[in-house]
Amino acid sequence: MSAQSRKPPRGARPRGRTGPGRSPGAGRSGRVPPRPGAATPAPAARTRARPTGRLAIVVLVLAVLAVSYASSLRAFLQQRSEMQALQSEIAERQDHIDELAREKRRWEDEAFVDAQARERLGYVMPGETAYVALDADGEPLEEGPTLSDPATVDPEEPEAWWTPVWGSVELAGDPPRAGDPIPLTRIDGSEENGQ
Repeated sequence: MSAQSRKPPRGARPRGRTGPGRSPGAGRSGRVPPRPGAATPAPAARTRARPTGRLAIVVLVLAVLAVSYASSLRAFLQQRSEMQALQSEIAERQDHIDELAREKRRWEDEAFVDAQARERLGYVMPGETAYVALDADGEPLEEGPTLSDPATVDPEEPEAWWTPVWGSVELAGDPPRAGDPIPLTRIDGSEENGQ
């Protein structure tokens, strides 16, 4: 159906202003053509459009969206940097795991174990003779591996954590007197006092 063949329903009013003395195009444009010979009115000064309530609401909605997207973007960038750091850490650990797996495979080889026993512990196979090069004083030229007897090692007795703490409490309860020497200002072994 074309636009020209449509007819308005019966009883419908025509669009625009119509009537005697009006041209068919006048009702559509909304302007009345000036009469010939009449003075043309001066154009009105353009007024600045004032912000309306709708504009304020649109600006407010845009500001809220910008803030929410900015915080989301910041969180996204932070998570991306954390992911990159974790991926690099995973890669480092995987390299370490691969290195340990290679080391384990080497220790499963009997020839490698024999070589390590010779090098680290100075062992020899049955029937072999071990030679050690000595200097003029009769000492070995190369320091070989030595194992010490655990009974000959004198381990230090560990000091309880509360011993120095209690010493500071006793010092706080009995401060030095006026005639006592001033403590050293340096701990490098010098005899300089803080005077």
